[in-house]
Amino acid sequence: MPCDKCVIRTIARCCRLLRHLDVSRCHLLSPAALLPLGGGAFCSSTGSSSPTLPPLPLCSLLALDIGFGEQEEDSVAAAAYLLLSLTFLQRLAMEGLGQACCLIECRDFGRTDEFTNREGVHGLEEVWKDRRNEQGSESWRKKRERAAAVTEEEDEEEKEERMLWEEYTSETEEDTSRDEGPSCSQNRTEEEKKRVLPQSGLILQLKDVKGINCDCLDSLGKLCPGICSISVNIDNYEDAQDRSLGSLLAAGLQTWSDQLRIFSVQFPGLLVDLLPALQVAGSSLVSLTVEGVRTSPHSPLLEVIRACPRLKELFISAEPPTTAQEEEDEEDQRDDGDLPQLPNLCSLTLNFSYEHSRMKPTMSWMSLRKVLKCLLTGSPLLEKLSLVSLPCPLNCILHDVLRIMDLHGFADPTGSPLVPLGRVRHVDLLRTDVTMATVKGLMQRSKRLKYVDVSYCWQISQLELSNCKMSRKVQVVWV
Repeated sequence: MPCDKCVIRTIARCCRLLRHLDVSRCHLLSPAALLPLGGGAFCSSTGSSSPTLPPLPLCSLLALDIGFGEQEEDSVAAAAYLLLSLTFLQRLAMEGLGQACCLIECRDFGRTDEFTNREGVHGLEEVWKDRRNEQGSESWRKKRERAAAVTEEEDEEEKEERMLWEEYTSETEEDTSRDEGPSCSQNRTEEEKKRVLPQSGLILQLKDVKGINCDCLDSLGKLCPGICSISVNIDNYEDAQDRSLGSLLAAGLQTWSDQLRIFSVQFPGLLVDLLPALQVAGSSLVSLTVEGVRTSPHSPLLEVIRACPRLKELFISAEPPTTAQEEEDEEDQRDDGDLPQLPNLCSLTLNFSYEHSRMKPTMSWMSLRKVLKCLLTGSPLLEKLSLVSLPCPLNCILHDVLRIMDLHGFADPTGSPLVPLGRVRHVDLLRTDVTMATVKGLMQRSKRLKYVDVSYCWQISQLELSNCKMSRKVQVVWV
């Protein structure tokens, strides 16, 4: 059954304990159709109001790629209403989310009056005041609870001290202990009181957001200082004219520089312009996704790796360089000292776009070989590997990596040494120069390997595939 406004109303009325809702790609839903999730009384088409309902206790709401509203700014107004009314919300994916944060920060609620009147819900000014009052009451309640806990702790300490005093009254050391105890406890009390003072502004509990525009990061940071996962879209990048967007992104991420764990960005600019943002936020990242980025023969991919040393997942979907790179000197190729490593990396995806009419990609980024060798040898925990349409030779790199039988400094929990590619389970090598001999080497190296896709690999023939005695445990795909 298709999901529409009636379904959402039914959910709001009947599923009163719902914590997670995903309506992404429900194209019959307009942004306004989500308003019943935030509670309140709603007017029907006949003008009668439904009974007032409190908001659902939603922690997670995913609503990307839904239908359009009657007006262009409906998505912004709806997102603002849900942000203010869903007090338990920690995860939100919705169009207009960033602009809604700007609207709330500036308290520019008048521009949404037409929307709220049309939909028959409370005005955002009123909803904002209710949220502020609720937050203030919650802060005061927590302050009282903590103060009571501290007082109870002090009472217990005083009882213990009296018992010690009665038992060891002749020992002066106990006098000293008794004198120091209340002083330390008093210091803790003052620190606790400082910590529970209510925030001066409205603070939202969001930790995971998707659908954010770069120019809204400042407002998002002020309203949501606890963000640890964010997806940013930059779709208005125009080369040199808008290179400041890279700096704007870096400044916007500064709020969460030591706490951001998952970062995803659609960035149609050059990789070098994205580097400052990754240097700001990369130290704490465990997952990085970069889509649509453009590369050149001198793109600082090694610096990206160096900026994100804790990554467990790296996904890059890029445009290959448009100009070919001259062959590197042999000395430059051997210069692998002080290269960064990603010892925790479990999933690596490096996919380049390609023309379907051409079988072989242009070898336009020869220095990428050093980066790939760095990643494959410095990431012994790799389980998923996807290298598609690379603008450099791959077979020679895999051949060299498979010759390495021991990674000094890396060992599993049992103390056994780790080897490169020794744990891979899933491998995609489409449109690369890999050979069947190298594929066999991968099978021999990893006993966990289950799947290999070598489609459109021009150095592998149907005859080789047929003659190869492959393990039944490994599925090999070739087109």
